[in-house]
Amino acid sequence: MRNWTGKRYWLVGASEGLGQALAHRMSKAGAHLILSARSEDKLTALSNALPGPSEVVPCDVSDQSSVEAAARQAGAIDGLVYLAGVYWPQPAQEWQAKEVNAMCDVNFTGAARVLSQVVPDMADRNTGHIVLTGSLSGFRGLPGATGYAASKAGVMAMAESLYADLHKTGVQVQLVNPGFIRTRLTEKNDFAMPFIMESADAADIMFRHMESNRFKKSFPTLFSWVFRGSQFLPDWLYYRLFA
Repeated sequence: MRNWTGKRYWLVGASEGLGQALAHRMSKAGAHLILSARSEDKLTALSNALPGPSEVVPCDVSDQSSVEAAARQAGAIDGLVYLAGVYWPQPAQEWQAKEVNAMCDVNFTGAARVLSQVVPDMADRNTGHIVLTGSLSGFRGLPGATGYAASKAGVMAMAESLYADLHKTGVQVQLVNPGFIRTRLTEKNDFAMPFIMESADAADIMFRHMESNRFKKSFPTLFSWVFRGSQFLPDWLYYRLFA
């Protein structure tokens, strides 16, 4: 069980959805939260609704100078949770460059920008907690997910590499790979979403994982078996089933 009382955690992507729900869960546990996203109004409303102490630090993860300024304002932190993400469903035949570029830039490169402000200090101090948010869609390529699946696969690989380097140090790295969560993003989907979860339920699972010493959590468990198992299928069978 982790002691959250007074610990300063920087939540990037906290203004809505899973980030907002996790902020409530962590604040209730006693953490001091630094809340970041692009919308200052939404962050302020969230901060006012939390039971514990919090700070509002607006940040655009697609802008290096904004990330650097936010990191300076956040100051010394005990942990980072990266939840920022954008999503547009689109097959390759309907490629929208602006949207694909944004998914790659916010979901993956944005995480790298934020990590560049956090990892060196934690490594020097030999203490810290880093949590990255991947996706079940990142295990293998999926139809209609050209930008999103690739960006989440990048986040997952980055988390694995960070864990490989840091798992024997005082810096704990964790990865969560959720399935469908009922948010503004999944409202864009016009297909059935098995095992779709409410944000609060997903946040509870994520929070329990953050209290553990385990590296990776993919959920919902039964649904995750489909995606994890797909990695062992030969290409001819995988694409016959999934594409």
